[in-house]
Amino acid sequence: MRRSIRCCLLAATAMLLASTAQASERFPLPRTEGWLVKSYAEIELPKAAGRAAVTVTATANDAARLRWWSIGGPVHRWNEIMLDEIQESFSVLPAAARHLALFHVALDDATAAAAHHKVSEYAAAAAAAAEMLGYLFPGRAALFAAKAEEAMQVRLRAGTDHPDAVEAGRAIGRRVAALAIARGAADRSDAKWSGTVPEGAGKWKGQNPIAPMAGTWQPWVLAHASELRPPAPPAFDSVETKAALAELKAFARTPKTNHRATFWEVNGGARAHLLWNEIARTKLLESGAASATAARALAALNVAMSDAGIACWEAKYHYWYIRPPQLDPELKTVFPPPNHPSYPAAHGCFSTAAATVLAAVLPLGRDRMLALGKEAAEARVWAGIHYRFDIDAGQEIGRKVAEKALQRAFDRAE
Repeated sequence: MRRSIRCCLLAATAMLLASTAQASERFPLPRTEGWLVKSYAEIELPKAAGRAAVTVTATANDAARLRWWSIGGPVHRWNEIMLDEIQESFSVLPAAARHLALFHVALDDATAAAAHHKVSEYAAAAAAAAEMLGYLFPGRAALFAAKAEEAMQVRLRAGTDHPDAVEAGRAIGRRVAALAIARGAADRSDAKWSGTVPEGAGKWKGQNPIAPMAGTWQPWVLAHASELRPPAPPAFDSVETKAALAELKAFARTPKTNHRATFWEVNGGARAHLLWNEIARTKLLESGAASATAARALAALNVAMSDAGIACWEAKYHYWYIRPPQLDPELKTVFPPPNHPSYPAAHGCFSTAAATVLAAVLPLGRDRMLALGKEAAEARVWAGIHYRFDIDAGQEIGRKVAEKALQRAFDRAE
């Protein structure tokens, strides 16, 4: 019985590997360089304990759990778990993007280092994920450690990984996670704001602005946070601003535009990262991307979103530009604007960055990805909460950050 279970497990794994290998030529090639290390050889292997005999003890339940953990490669399931934790803790952008970037560069480097050393990528991903989740959500660290242990033990019981390969993968995952945690401790994301909201005509009005220090955080692919700062927006009383405001007031709203505007508001600061990661995870799985491609794509996606947020917030709190309904109280919006300055538009930054990365990684879905990114930005005009020059500046930031992330992540991005 156990022999037949093992045969089924090995056959299913072989089919998954074969399908991803056949499909891999459609995708850009990950660079042989880590996010946290220059060379994967820098992550040294522990001394092997010896080639002990492997006893297969898998049950039918183990087979189901192995399949659950194995679908999509070593990183797929951990992305889902991470997103659940972010939602549970109600982490919102731009902090959520920062957390996801740290998490996924650790998993990408850990699995790539494990592949380099020919040890268990699944164990490396599990160990790195548990360490990173414990760092980001310390109150649940024991739960994450237990999940990681299950992910490793079920492979051992099924005989799909050797004990030495698992222990080596575990060590690699922990070492890479330590590098990511050290970076997180120094990325300035814990900086406290001690400033005040500037006063004056044309300035944003409000209290307790969202994440005013995010524009000072350490970026991944930008040389510095202000590298992509857009030119100053038009003066609040200029012809250009009056024309942009007139466009909002003249826009003929329909049930469809209101619905789509509301959709992107729901999938805004508290959920945009969730939406784009779920799209990425689903489409990578559907398209048969190799596990190395999937790990690198998720890292590039979240690095791009994180740096787009840093660049966006740096510009927002440099200019402190007034929101349209603040400038003209007669303007009726579909919903209240978020509690941060207007220029540039956050969805233009985040969603354009995400869409641009996924369009390059998933060429068969290119048009759909770009259309979604464009709609996310355009919907802020439909809602009446952003001037057109806000979304234009945001989209420019998003595209440029995505291009830098793709260049950093892949040797060839179509």
